Amino acid sequence: MAMAKSKTLFSIFFIPLLFSTLITARDPRFDRSLSPKSLGLRKEKLSHLHFYFHDILSGQNPTAVRVAQAAMTATSPTVFGAVMMADDPLTVGPEPNSKVIGKAQGIYASASQNDLGLLMVTTRNKGIAVLNFAFMEGKYNGSTVSLLGRNAVFSGVREMSIVGGSGVFRFARGYAQAKTFWLNTTSGDAIVEYNVYVLHY
Repeated sequence: MAMAKSKTLFSIFFIPLLFSTLITARDPRFDRSLSPKSLGLRKEKLSHLHFYFHDILSGQNPTAVRVAQAAMTATSPTVFGAVMMADDPLTVGPEPNSKVIGKAQGIYASASQNDLGLLMVTTRNKGIAVLNFAFMEGKYNGSTVSLLGRNAVFSGVREMSIVGGSGVFRFARGYAQAKTFWLNTTSGDAIVEYNVYVLHY
C-alpha cells in the first residue's frame, strides 16, 4: 500500500514537472543579446537639423484641426482639454512657399489650466509634446525623428528631448530647440524654427 501511494505521488508531482521542463526547454526565447555590429551599427554620429515648422489652424486647408475637447474647453483661458491632430509641413526656410523637406505628424493637446501648455504629439505652444518629424528629402528620405517634451510657446527658446527614430535615425537620442518665428494670436497660426541635435548611427 505504501508503495502504491508513493507511485501515485510520483505520478501526480514528478511526471507533470518533467513534461513542463521538456516543453519549456523547447520553447523559443523571446529575447536575446546582440552585438551592435550584427545590425550594421558602427560609430555614433551627431547630426544638426535646421528647419521651419508651419502649424496652420485657419483657412480652407488647415494643417492642424481640433478633433476633441472637454466640456470646459470653450471657457478656459488656456483652452484646457483641446486635442488637435496635425500634419504640418517642415520647410527649409520660414516662407510658406519654401521647399518642403518633411512633415510634423501627430497630436497636441492643451494640458495646463494655468498657462498655455500642450501635451504634444505634434506641434507648438506650451505643454508636453510627442512629435514625429517624417523627412522626405535627400539621405533622410523615409526616416523619422520622435520628440517628447514641454514646448512653452511664449518662452524664447524651448528645449525638448529626442526619444527615438527610424531609418537613418534608428536608436536616435538628443534634443530639439524650438523658437517661435511668427505667431498670429487671432488665428493661432504659427511658424516655428527648429534646431535638432540628434545622436544616431
